[in-house]
Amino acid sequence: MKYDFSTLSPSDFEDLARDLVGRETELRFEAFSEGPDDGMDGRHARADGSIVLQAKHYRGSGFATLKSRMINERQSIDRLAATRYILVTSAPLTPRNKITLAQLIGPSLQTPGDIFGPGDLNALLRKYPEIEKAHQKLWAQSTTVLETVVTEAVGKALAKTGVVPAVLANLLPPAEAAGNVAPVEKATRDTIFLIKASPADDEFALWLAPKLEAEGYRVFADILTLQPGDRWRRQINQALQYRAAKILLICRDATLADPHVQDDLDIALEMGKELGDTRFVIPLRLEPGKKIKGVGDAIAVDFVRGWGEGVGLLLDALQRQKVPRPEGAPMIDPNWEIFRRRGAIPLVEEAERLTSNWLRAAEAPDVIRYFESTGATEVRLLDRALEDFSYPCAKQGSGIITFAEQSEVDTAFASAGRFKLKHEIPLLEFVEHGFSAIGIERQAASNLIIAMIKLAWLSFCREKGFVEYHYSNAVGFHASVAQAPTGHRIPWGKQGDRRSSMLRNVAKGHIWQFGVTAMPYFWPFWHLKLKSRVLFSVDNNTPEGLGIDDARKLHRLRRSICKGWRNKQWHGRMLAFLELLSGESAYIRLSLASNAALAIEAAPLLFTSPVSTALPDLLDADEEEADISTLGRPDNDDEDEA
Repeated sequence: MKYDFSTLSPSDFEDLARDLVGRETELRFEAFSEGPDDGMDGRHARADGSIVLQAKHYRGSGFATLKSRMINERQSIDRLAATRYILVTSAPLTPRNKITLAQLIGPSLQTPGDIFGPGDLNALLRKYPEIEKAHQKLWAQSTTVLETVVTEAVGKALAKTGVVPAVLANLLPPAEAAGNVAPVEKATRDTIFLIKASPADDEFALWLAPKLEAEGYRVFADILTLQPGDRWRRQINQALQYRAAKILLICRDATLADPHVQDDLDIALEMGKELGDTRFVIPLRLEPGKKIKGVGDAIAVDFVRGWGEGVGLLLDALQRQKVPRPEGAPMIDPNWEIFRRRGAIPLVEEAERLTSNWLRAAEAPDVIRYFESTGATEVRLLDRALEDFSYPCAKQGSGIITFAEQSEVDTAFASAGRFKLKHEIPLLEFVEHGFSAIGIERQAASNLIIAMIKLAWLSFCREKGFVEYHYSNAVGFHASVAQAPTGHRIPWGKQGDRRSSMLRNVAKGHIWQFGVTAMPYFWPFWHLKLKSRVLFSVDNNTPEGLGIDDARKLHRLRRSICKGWRNKQWHGRMLAFLELLSGESAYIRLSLASNAALAIEAAPLLFTSPVSTALPDLLDADEEEADISTLGRPDNDDEDEA
């Protein structure tokens, strides 16, 4: 399958680039956390200098954006002084594009062959199919890969019968894991076992275990077998005897009354005697209760006053008692999260209407036009005319591509030269196949129309008076004070009961204002996908507030203040915002020329799910707006401003 890598996020694309190029060059590239990367998404350090890998996921932006970016990064590249620089991009490249990029990158690039485009990446994926399988987001929609993965999984499953779950088998003696009972001497005791009742203690176990693993400990509880009842009881007891370094006993009356807990505790007490460890069993007291037979004089770790305080005491005890931690970086078993999600939200056999964030395109121009220069053209004047033109337009060779008609082009570009209509190209054909007569391939044509729609959206929102804010990867538009005064509800809804939602309000000493970013898509049909945005300013008793330039602080405010917003709030705010955008019209008309526009439905698409979830829905729609929990944590909840 040939991939365009559109299913990958920038960080996913970086991971794929490191894996593929690393395998091809037989080099191991270091990975770095998200954030400023100093021009490096991967590094192979050597005594004679570093080899640097940079990944640019510009599939939707095209070569022009990539070229501009590389011009800006030249100083950073030179500053790295790498012995070899490797560039990986999802933007389609021609041989001439690679030569241009090589000139921009400079001497750090040994050869244009160290520039990997989508074609090169697809070739490497065919060469190394195991990397393709390892990146699930890449092939999530690939029937061929899915069939291969499922076939192999089924084959492996059918080849084995009664296999002990992997998370348990890893703790058993090899013979026991294979189904035999032969003991193995001198086992490494490196695992903390949780003795608990199911399902009464599952919530606590799923909370505690990952925190212990994050500190470097190895943890096991019977919940990891993901099997009901006592199916693996014998194997769990064997693993407990074979690998336990410490036993954590959850203590509350309901737990201690469980016969399986009593059996495990008896085994643990006998093991403690054999090992000569009088503190082998550490009680964790979750609620006041009776004394525990066999460990009644042991000092319990107190979780009654709070789980957070209790885990701190427990970690201190484990460290003082020198409980071993396996070598290497801490690893958190994903099965804790898998089990937490499994059955956490019960399904109800009732259909449910769901509001999407997709706005369908209802109408588009039939054609896009190419105007060819009929004489001398002043490039500087043409560039200025393109910049001043009120509608999306692009230069192609010595001509221009636009949705405008001849008369409009004559007026707008008279200062730059004369242009004559050369081609009228059906718009859908242009997007799906490009137009070779003027040297535009399919991907470039698709990117061009997306860029034009984006420009039309920006112009529309600016004309409406929305507040523009440039995020790291997109432009967002927010309701202004004039459009949505602080604390004022915006009514929305065309049919049935009218509702209202706030787009600006005050919470925790800050003014928040809701907005959206829009991104055009052509698959599975033409639509705009909206992403909700929330912008903050300091409440200084003025309508606008004091702007905040610190991106980290803005991020913390979104995580704290917006934490309590439920789906009703997000959907309501989006629909109220669309009400401001469209006014009395059922459509948002994005002007592409004086007589051409893209008509977008102002109401999001609705989908019907065959099932719904049994989630609490105690407040009606309007009460949700007044509920303090939708404004984030209580005001006395301290926020880290560092």
